[in-house]
Amino acid sequence: MMAPGPGVFQSLRSFNYRVWVVGAFVSNVGTWVQRTAQDWLVLTQLTHHDASAVGLVMALQFGPQFLLLPWTGSAADRLNQRKLLIATQATMGALALALGALTVAGVVQLWHVYIFAFLFGSAAAFDAPVRQTFVAELVTGDEDLHNAVALNSTSFNAARMIGPAVSGLVIAAIGTGWGFLINGASFIAVLISLAFLRAAELRPNARAHLARGGFTEGLRYVWGRPDLKAILVMLFLIGTFGLNFPIFISTMAVSVFHTDAGGFGLLSSSMAIGTVAGALLGARREKPYFSLLLLGAVVFGVGCTLAAIAPGYWFFAGALVITGIAALTVTNTSNSLMQLTTEPAMRGRVMALRVGVALGGTPIGAPIVGWVANNYGPRWALGVGAASGFAAAIAAVFALARRARRKATA
Repeated sequence: MMAPGPGVFQSLRSFNYRVWVVGAFVSNVGTWVQRTAQDWLVLTQLTHHDASAVGLVMALQFGPQFLLLPWTGSAADRLNQRKLLIATQATMGALALALGALTVAGVVQLWHVYIFAFLFGSAAAFDAPVRQTFVAELVTGDEDLHNAVALNSTSFNAARMIGPAVSGLVIAAIGTGWGFLINGASFIAVLISLAFLRAAELRPNARAHLARGGFTEGLRYVWGRPDLKAILVMLFLIGTFGLNFPIFISTMAVSVFHTDAGGFGLLSSSMAIGTVAGALLGARREKPYFSLLLLGAVVFGVGCTLAAIAPGYWFFAGALVITGIAALTVTNTSNSLMQLTTEPAMRGRVMALRVGVALGGTPIGAPIVGWVANNYGPRWALGVGAASGFAAAIAAVFALARRARRKATA
């Protein structure tokens, strides 16, 4: 077996990045505790196994990523990123505590979850692009950026491995509401890390000038870049119809394998094993390549297909590992490619478009996938996910063929 390359953790040589990773990891664990608790609350306590309700919660939570695009990218490019992160993180922590209090008190209703999902998603819409571009301020140079992006994903997905398992134990032991309270408290860690950063060692990105039409300028920039357009098409297909795992996993766990909260949490953690592996593989690469997007999309389609035909619980868990590796290959590679090939002053708007396209399609895809799961079964819903992976692979083939033709005629 090949030993890990010397550059796997190279971005950790920056003090600011080390401090950020620790705080973000604690907060990410809390985030996954809440996501698991929220899915379980909606599916088993506020409805009778209604996958469409889970899909609507996802639509409300991720819809703002697209609806607020004209403002979120411009905010990331123009405002002080550290102060903006403090505001968004504090807001999301307060919302988690409020929903937790309602749930622990026993008065939570489904419409409460809908409202909090939308409010949380609105705060996250401003948070996501700045979190991604802020990494460039924490590392010593662009040569560390790809590695930092990959380690960020490793941290997020290591938390994804721990959080759902913790959530399952918490739900079984003391109740669903405590999952939200744990998440609310976890935001303290990232706020402390932001306070302890060495301001003198930050490497501020070039800031965009305050002017009207900033969002339109970002659209024009992406429209003139065929490579970025191809990446966004792939992200839209997989993000809209493929990355609906709260629906896939919860409905398979409850309706097909008839597991309890612990079994549901274990399945979510199984997928996280794959996403952590995918993130670490990404950290070893010196630079991202478009061909990796094609490979990731194909493997994603295969993984969803295997999950759809899984004859048993552990086969399904294994298929989730494969799917997790592929999903992280696609998301990490697209993140690094778009950041490294974009002008620094445009990064916030371009990354907001990336997040908006990848997650903003959820209001379309999640209700459709939930409806398919309700009417035809969870296995057919996974078939929709598989189709999205293969469709994204076809888009990548066309993009690579177009690039080859341009090189041949140049």
